Amino acid sequence: MDLDGKLLIAMPGMGDPRFEKSVILICAHSAEGAMGLIVNRPARDLTFASLLEQLSIPIGAEGRDIRIHTGGPVERGRGFVLHSTDYAGGATTMQIASGYGMTATLDIIEALAQGGGPSRALLALGYSGWGPGQLESEIRANGWLVADAPAELVFSPDDAGKWVGALKVMGIDPLTLSAASGRA
Repeated sequence: MDLDGKLLIAMPGMGDPRFEKSVILICAHSAEGAMGLIVNRPARDLTFASLLEQLSIPIGAEGRDIRIHTGGPVERGRGFVLHSTDYAGGATTMQIASGYGMTATLDIIEALAQGGGPSRALLALGYSGWGPGQLESEIRANGWLVADAPAELVFSPDDAGKWVGALKVMGIDPLTLSAASGRA
């Protein structure tokens, strides 16, 4: 099962409040585990401008204001910029399937602060991670649905609507989901 560039959609009744109604873009998936960023959970009380101030990065006249999200419970002090592939950070940018890039260095934040960088971006603090076989086991246990990851959904400013939007990508009405799993 190749999950790179796919969305994970939290099922109702998952049991872990950190991931309730989460939509996660999987950035890396291999036999060693998986890493992804929650794309529908805005960070509370933190703006891009205040982050730039904390990092002593000046904002240019054309500076952009990107949204900051809580990417997951792991390394919450570390930032990851998920972006469109029109930004090439060289060896520092990880190419993700489905047309995404991820850069975790200050150069992309500096570029955005000056009005450059990728055309579409969101900054995630922290990430979601799974050990070997853990994510596959959670999927089999009905914890997650897997869907394609359209950029219009991932970069949408409507964070509150992304969970329902991701289900609609799959043709699923959220009212028909059950927290219970079983076999016919």
